[in-house]
Amino acid sequence: MNGPEIHIEFAPELGVFVPHHRRRGATTATTDGSSSLGHVVESLGVPLTEVGALLVDGTPVPFSHVPAVGESVLVQAVRRPQPVPGAPLRFLLDVHLGTLARRMRLLGVDTAYESTDIGDAALATRSATERRVLLSRDRGLLRRREPWAGAFVYSTRPDEQLRDVLGRFAPTLKPWTRCTACNGLLAQATKEQVADRLADGTQRSYDVFAQCQECGRAYWKGAHHDRLEAVVERALAEFGG
Repeated sequence: MNGPEIHIEFAPELGVFVPHHRRRGATTATTDGSSSLGHVVESLGVPLTEVGALLVDGTPVPFSHVPAVGESVLVQAVRRPQPVPGAPLRFLLDVHLGTLARRMRLLGVDTAYESTDIGDAALATRSATERRVLLSRDRGLLRRREPWAGAFVYSTRPDEQLRDVLGRFAPTLKPWTRCTACNGLLAQATKEQVADRLADGTQRSYDVFAQCQECGRAYWKGAHHDRLEAVVERALAEFGG
């Protein structure tokens, strides 16, 4: 770029996306004189999914604003909780977020997930078609124009990822209502209804069951229940039902 020079400052929350020299106060950036401010911000490393507002000399402007010489730009982070108007709040996670997908389903959050890599184009198209918020750690995927909405997952640790998503979007939590395998809704079931999916020891030891209305998977309070219950209790204590 060899056009107008601007002064640009990023909110501290966006520092993970930009080089170290841009993480403390305003720095200069040279534009090409025709690209939008949104394009300039992305070219400096920040996906627009993470931008809450752009202020030029203190005044909000749209992403389509073309910066002029000498303008001072403040790039704000998205505000939390983030409203997502236009459709019921539901999510689509990329292939690297399998543990997060299972935990979100455990909490009753509508969460689609592909266990195999279907490619960025297919993920972006599904986000748009089903109006799901696309969650990813892939900045390139989030820069695509097709997704209906998107968000960067900042941590690599599942516990922190879950807190990040719940804090950002504040979805309604309905624990133990979705299948952690396929995202289908669960319904109460008798032992007889799920007997063909139970080991002999399970049939003798448990009496309360549920089954997925989509894939038929059976659920009961087995050996891992205490660990899963702890995940649920932490989420409810911090983010409510």
